[in-house]
Amino acid sequence: MALARLAVALLLHLLLAASCCAGRDFIVGGRGGWTTHPAEPFNHWAERNRFQVNDSLVFRYSDHGDSVLAVSQSHYDACNTTDPFVRLEGGHNVFGLARSGPYFFISGDAKRCQVGERLIVVVLAVRNGKDSPSPSTTPPPPKSSYPSSSPPPVPAPASQSLPTTPPPPAAGNPSSTPPPVTNATVAPPPHSPSSASALRGGVLAFLVIAGAIVLVA
Repeated sequence: MALARLAVALLLHLLLAASCCAGRDFIVGGRGGWTTHPAEPFNHWAERNRFQVNDSLVFRYSDHGDSVLAVSQSHYDACNTTDPFVRLEGGHNVFGLARSGPYFFISGDAKRCQVGERLIVVVLAVRNGKDSPSPSTTPPPPKSSYPSSSPPPVPAPASQSLPTTPPPPAAGNPSSTPPPVTNATVAPPPHSPSSASALRGGVLAFLVIAGAIVLVA
């Protein structure tokens, strides 16, 4: 029983692997096939599809004087039918896409190629199951504007900067500077001698006048 289950599991695994690796078939040009003056330009048709490795191109065409040539890009541009990589004939051909990159096809008749019977197919690159990390690269140090022989000057720290001396007051405005204050005691001004003598003279005059009034009475 266990051996039967193992055989079934192995068969399913092989079928899954075969289905993953098997490619798809693309009929070039759709219903119209490989012909001149296609309803949709062949390169437009190719741009709408995604081609991968192991896919196949199916060429269907009339066998009367037509064929398919796999050529280089220079031969494709010039519709040069000499020295193709591969020549396909017979009216029904299957071309396997075994590698990634561009493929160039033209008709075996140069005149047919010039009126549009040519094709460019780009096959996508193969991606591994596990993404391989790209090697880490250390960026180069930034370029210094100073020559390499002498290191750049180091700016002085802010704590070592010299204190700023305030500007002296303007010389033309002396009132802006207050006078110095001293602790000496200020003596009161002395009495004037002229005021004391005037007081004594007034008292004597009053006494004289009062005595005269008494004598007269």
